[in-house]
Amino acid sequence: MRWSEVVVLVVAVAAVLLVVGWRAATRLDRLHRKVVASRIALDAQLVRRASAAGDLVVSGALDPVAALLVADAVVATGGTGGQGGRELAVAVPDLAEEARGVATGRVIGEALGEGLGDERTEAESDLSAALRGVLDTPEEVARVRSAPGGADAVDHLAAAWFRVQLARRFHNEAVAQTLRVRSKWWVRLVRLAGRAALPQTVELDDAWPVGLGRPGTHAQPDEA
Repeated sequence: MRWSEVVVLVVAVAAVLLVVGWRAATRLDRLHRKVVASRIALDAQLVRRASAAGDLVVSGALDPVAALLVADAVVATGGTGGQGGRELAVAVPDLAEEARGVATGRVIGEALGEGLGDERTEAESDLSAALRGVLDTPEEVARVRSAPGGADAVDHLAAAWFRVQLARRFHNEAVAQTLRVRSKWWVRLVRLAGRAALPQTVELDDAWPVGLGRPGTHAQPDEA
């Protein structure tokens, strides 16, 4: 084989490798963007759920002890924005300053690429547990719904909670897909991921309350 043929062959191989590498890098970049987008969407849905929980508290449909427990859990998530959050701050003024501090810390932490973080996931899980404590049987849900404004508050909470479950599932699937690509030996060899942080799944307790119907429905207590 003459040297000119060798040069042509080397150039052709290099061109093929460049095209393959460029396509792989482009795909990996899209996957990273998908993870970021799904992470932002999940955060938005968690904030909406916390706001809906705050609306349930200020609706007066819960007994005072349950309302205080749920309000405390809402504040811990830092998700007390919007009208429900403003009313909650008025209803439970001792928690207002703490809510602002948690929210600020969350924004800073996410800007540094820390994701939800252990503190936030624990707080969201605690909110799920607190809400299940007051909505875990059809009888309890029926009692809350029978209070003035209770039905709307429960429906809004159910819709927000359902979207949280969907958003977390979508995010974790995006992370898993990205990790599969990044785990390939040739991707690691040529460092196609660059300096992008390794994406993490979001693991928290968002189990659905037994007594809470899916959006558009609500569980009824058994007839005697």
